Amino acid sequence: MEPNPQTSEQPHPAVLELARLRAGLAAGLSVEQSARLQGATDEELTADAQAFAAELGLTGPPAPPASRVGGPRGSDVGNGAGTVTAGAERFRAKHPQRVTPAEQQRQTNPFRENGYTMENR
Repeated sequence: MEPNPQTSEQPHPAVLELARLRAGLAAGLSVEQSARLQGATDEELTADAQAFAAELGLTGPPAPPASRVGGPRGSDVGNGAGTVTAGAERFRAKHPQRVTPAEQQRQTNPFRENGYTMENR
């Protein structure tokens, strides 16, 4: 990224931005922090990135993000209990019934006719 000594031109802005990003990421800075680096050469940008990272208390490049695929799963995954019946049993074990079967039988049928009619009047 050195400027051309024969023409004394500054590097293209895209090349300078790429050099900032490389120096900043190598020092553990974010993309936004890397955009603030000052310098025209790789060495200047690297020195500025290291000084900036030291001011922020960063020790090195950030750890890569954790993988979102696979990983630990629940206790009920993969143990052959993937059927609807097994799921219903697990639900019943986790949520016990509050109404006993005898109480369920005593409930009245909402469609049953009442014991009186209006014709008796």
